[in-house]
Amino acid sequence: MGLVLTTPPAVEPVTLDEAKAHLRVDTNGDDALIARLIASARERAEAVTGRAFIAQGWTLALDAWPASRTIVLPKPPLVSVASVTLADRAGDASVLDADAYIVDTAAARIVLKSTSALPATLAEANAVAVAFTAGYGADADDVPAAIRQAILAIVAELYEKRGDEAVAMPAQALSLLAPYRVLNL
Repeated sequence: MGLVLTTPPAVEPVTLDEAKAHLRVDTNGDDALIARLIASARERAEAVTGRAFIAQGWTLALDAWPASRTIVLPKPPLVSVASVTLADRAGDASVLDADAYIVDTAAARIVLKSTSALPATLAEANAVAVAFTAGYGADADDVPAAIRQAILAIVAELYEKRGDEAVAMPAQALSLLAPYRVLNL
């Protein structure tokens, strides 16, 4: 299984102004640093939860369609599935008709319909590629407040301990993120 980010989030869940207010920074000298810390904090929080926060594009590659006929997509919440591409042994790719499967955004999964059959000549590796969008939405306000607060706590810890070799995840952030952890991580 391979998972590739194809379209990064267009914005961060926390703005530079929000982070500066949280840090009580009144000057512009550290703006570039704080912006990088926001991105880093989001990435750390996404890793802890197993979720995508701001809408972002991903491609999941699988060697085969699971026998259960269901592909569970990582990085919930699922916004949409753009395409399911099948590769055959000759290396040719074709897009699976959307009528062949059901997209269940609530459960972040794709279910192959019982009336649908896959080609018998699928490739032995990377036979199925699912292009999808995951995240709470395109805007920072779409992200739950607790997640945004956790990101601010991480930014504060990273800012305070910048230059330290390893910075632990703040307990406050872990507590705020706990209800959002995907359980199958």
